[in-house]
Amino acid sequence: MKKKLILISCAALLISPSAILSQATEKISDTTVSNAQGIPFSAFANSSPAIKKTDKDQLILAKVSNIDNKALNNNENNKSHNKKEAIIETSLPSKHFSEEELTHLRQLFLQAENALKKKNTKEYFLLSEQLKDYPLYPYLQYQFLKKHLNREKDIQQFLQQHSSSRYANKLKRKWLYYLGKRNKWSLIHENNITTKNTTLNCYFLRAQIHSGEKQTALIAAKDLWAVGRSQPRACNPLFSQLKKSKYFTQELRWQRFDAALQNNKVSLASYVKNLMPKKYHATAQLWINLHRNPSRYLPRLLKYPQSDQFAAMFRHGIKQLARKDVTKAIEIWDVNKQLFAADETLAADNLCTNKSVTNKLATNKLERRLAFKLLYKGEPDAYDRLGQLDSDIQDSSSRTSRIRIALSEQNWENVLIAIHDLSDEEKTQDKWQYWLARAYMETDEVAMAQALFSELATKRSFYGFLAADKVDSIYELSDTPVNVSVQDIIALKNRKEFRVAFEFMMLGRKNKAKLQWWHASHQLNKNEILIAAKLAQQWQWNEIAIFTIAKAKYWDDIDVRFPLNYIDKIHENSTQHNLNPVILYGLIRRESAFNERARSPSGARGLMQIMPRTGKDIARNLNERWRGNSSLYNPITNIKYGAYYYQKLLTQFDGHYALALAAYNAGPNRVKKWLPEAETLPADIWIETIPYKETREYVVNVLAYALIYQQRAQQDNRPIFNKSDTNLSMNDLARDVVPLP
Repeated sequence: MKKKLILISCAALLISPSAILSQATEKISDTTVSNAQGIPFSAFANSSPAIKKTDKDQLILAKVSNIDNKALNNNENNKSHNKKEAIIETSLPSKHFSEEELTHLRQLFLQAENALKKKNTKEYFLLSEQLKDYPLYPYLQYQFLKKHLNREKDIQQFLQQHSSSRYANKLKRKWLYYLGKRNKWSLIHENNITTKNTTLNCYFLRAQIHSGEKQTALIAAKDLWAVGRSQPRACNPLFSQLKKSKYFTQELRWQRFDAALQNNKVSLASYVKNLMPKKYHATAQLWINLHRNPSRYLPRLLKYPQSDQFAAMFRHGIKQLARKDVTKAIEIWDVNKQLFAADETLAADNLCTNKSVTNKLATNKLERRLAFKLLYKGEPDAYDRLGQLDSDIQDSSSRTSRIRIALSEQNWENVLIAIHDLSDEEKTQDKWQYWLARAYMETDEVAMAQALFSELATKRSFYGFLAADKVDSIYELSDTPVNVSVQDIIALKNRKEFRVAFEFMMLGRKNKAKLQWWHASHQLNKNEILIAAKLAQQWQWNEIAIFTIAKAKYWDDIDVRFPLNYIDKIHENSTQHNLNPVILYGLIRRESAFNERARSPSGARGLMQIMPRTGKDIARNLNERWRGNSSLYNPITNIKYGAYYYQKLLTQFDGHYALALAAYNAGPNRVKKWLPEAETLPADIWIETIPYKETREYVVNVLAYALIYQQRAQQDNRPIFNKSDTNLSMNDLARDVVPLP
C-alpha cells in the first residue's frame, strides 16, 4: 500500500550514522578543487603587479570558490538548540582582513610556498614577513622548519607559540625522529610527547636511561618487547639493555612467545624460544608444532601431565584446528576439556599471555570462539552453543546472533527466548522491539504485537517504517533543525583554527581543510559542535556537516543530514534508467556522504563508490572511452556509472530493491548464495539474517534513507520525481525473497 509522507515536528530517533562515520577519514586530494554542484565559482581580484604567479597558482586562484559568508536564515534573536554558554573567543587572530586583502595574502602565500620548493630561502623570508597575520602563516613556518630540523631554537619557539596548532604536534614528531637518529637524548627527554608510535617511545626510554632513570625505562620497555611482532630498529639498543637486566624473566619470554603465535608469527616465536633456557625448549617446540599441525599434535598432548601450561597449549591447539575443521575441533574439545581444570587460579609458570587471565576465562573465550565458528558455517547447533556460554563472556554479538539464527529458522519461540535474554538496553532498541512484535504476531499474541507496532511506528527508522506498514500507519518523519544564531556562526567562523580550515578550502586543499576541521572541532562542547555543523553547511561542505552533526549525536536536522545535491544529474540518470531518484540519493548518502573525492580502502571511488574495474566495464558497455581511475571522481561520470550499475543489478534480481542493494555492496554472486533454497522468505527476515553485518546495515540504511529523501523532496517541492515515482513504501522497497529458479 502506498504511504503518504508527513512532517512531524518532534524529536524522534533517526537512523544511526555509524556506518557512514567510517567514511570520515577518506583521503581527499590536496590540490584539486572540485566544483560541487550549487557552489558558485569566481576569480579573486587581481594581485599586486609586483607578485609573480605560476600557471598552477593562477589556476588555483581562479578556481577558488567564493563561499558566501552571509549568516543562515535564522533570526538573530533565536536561541541556540540546547545552548549552554556563548562561544569564548580563544586564539583569535589579532587582525581581520577584507576580501581584497585576503586575496592578496593568498597570492603571497602561494609565492612563499613556491620559493620554499625552489629552496630560495631569501625570497621565502621576504614573502613570509608579509604573512605574519595570515591564518596559514604557522603552516608556512611548519613547511620551512620540517626541512630545517637542525634549527633547535626556532623549532622550540614555534612549538611554544603555536602549541595548540595541528602543525605543532606534526613538527614535534618529525623533530623527535631527527633527534633520536642523532642521539640527542637530553632534548628528547625535555620534549617527550604521549604517543602510540613505537619508535618515538623507544627513543624516549633510551633518553630516560641516559638521564639516569634506567629502572623506570626498563620496566616500561617490557611492554614494548613482549608483543607479537617485530619492533623498529630504534628499539634494539633498549632491548639489549632489557635482556641484560633482572626484568628479562622467563615469564616475559613466554609472554612474547605466546603473543607471537597468537599473531601467527612462527619465526618470531622460534626466535624467542632460542632466548629461553634450554630446559624450556622442548615445551616451546611442542607449542610451535601444535600451532602448525594441531590435528597431529593434540592427541600427543593428552599424554603429558595435566597442568595449567598444557591446558593453555591444548586450548591453543583447539583454536588452531577450528580454523580448518570446527566440527572436529569441537568433538575433541567436548570429550577432553574436563581434563583441564577451569579454575580461577594459574600456576606461576603458565604459558598464558597474562597472569590475570584465569583458566576459566580462557576456556570461556574458547567456547565463544567455537560457537561463532559454528554460526559462520550456518550450523543449527550454534543457537544452543551460544546460549550455553557463560554470562561473563556473553555480549551483544552473541545474544543478537541467537535471535538471527532463530529468525533464519522462523522458530518464533526461540526468537522470544533469545530476545528475553537481551540486556535491558538492547531490548529497547527499535530493531528488537520490532522483532518482539513480529514474534508475538506469529505466536498469536496479536494485541501485544499491535501495541508494539503502533508505538514503534512513531519512530523514524527502518524498523519504525516496517512497523508503520504492519499497522497501516503513516510514516512519521520528524524534523527539528538545529537552531543557532548569526552571532554563534560568526564567532565560530572567526576562531583561528576554523579560519585555517577555511583558507585551506579557499586554496582547494580539501584534505588539509578536512584534517584541520577535525583538529579545530576536537575541543568543542556539544553545543559548539552543532554550531560547527551549521557552519559547514553554510560553507556547502556537506560531508563535513553530516559527520560533525553525527559527532554531537543529533539526528533530527534533516536538512543537514540529508542534503539534496546534484538534483539535475540524479533526475537525468534516474529517468534514463527508470529508477526512482530517492534510491540514488540513498546510495550516495550511504556510500560517500556526498564526498566527490571519497576513496575506500578497497579502492572504490567517488560519490557512488565505483571500483575502477567496474567503471571500466561500464564505460565499455556504454560505448564510452575509459578515461582512467580519476574519472570516477567526476560527479557526472560517477552518478552515470552508479545509476547504470544499480539498474543492472535491479534487473538481475527481478526489480527487488533490497537484493540489488545487497549486491551493490557485497557483489551479486554472494547475494545469490544468500537466497533461500526452497521456500519464499519474508524480506524483513532475509535482510536481518544477511551474514555480513556491513551489508545488513547497508541495506537497512539505504532503504530508510530513500524514504527520508522522498519526504525531503516532497516537502521542499523539489522537481526530481516523475509522477509514478512518488509515495514508495517500505513494502515496495522490500518484497518477499523467492528462491532462485
